[in-house]
Amino acid sequence: MFDKPSLITRIAVGKIIGLIVGLIGFLLLPYIWPEGGLMLRLGVLFWYITVGAFIGVFGVLTWHPVLRLPMPWWFRAPLIGGWMNFVLTLFVYDTFAQMMLDVFGPDFPLSSPFWYVLEGALVGLVMGFFATRLGGQGKETVPEAP
Repeated sequence: MFDKPSLITRIAVGKIIGLIVGLIGFLLLPYIWPEGGLMLRLGVLFWYITVGAFIGVFGVLTWHPVLRLPMPWWFRAPLIGGWMNFVLTLFVYDTFAQMMLDVFGPDFPLSSPFWYVLEGALVGLVMGFFATRLGGQGKETVPEAP
């Protein structure tokens, strides 16, 4: 089940890295922004586990069928991580905006909540690297049914 290439390994690696990143956010958020509640902390924890699972699953797609272009892991994983954090930022924009304002102040040039998109792309890059290194990629990760 955890042989290489293996889709299960890709998903497990992505979720483990997501758990690590989510736990870092869960544990550091009270120190960075004490006004953040338990729901926000749990949301960050579960969000990154989900992002890791998505990056693991999408390792099967190494070719874009519509654009007819290759999708290597270093393109695919940051795209998914950045997109997922973009969607998260749209959902909780007010909370993230207030957090950035409280942490950095109104005059700090990087106080936009959309910096989480870049953070998601970087985390996605790390997830994609390790998922590909340990679990492989492409259609070889999905065994054919007997």
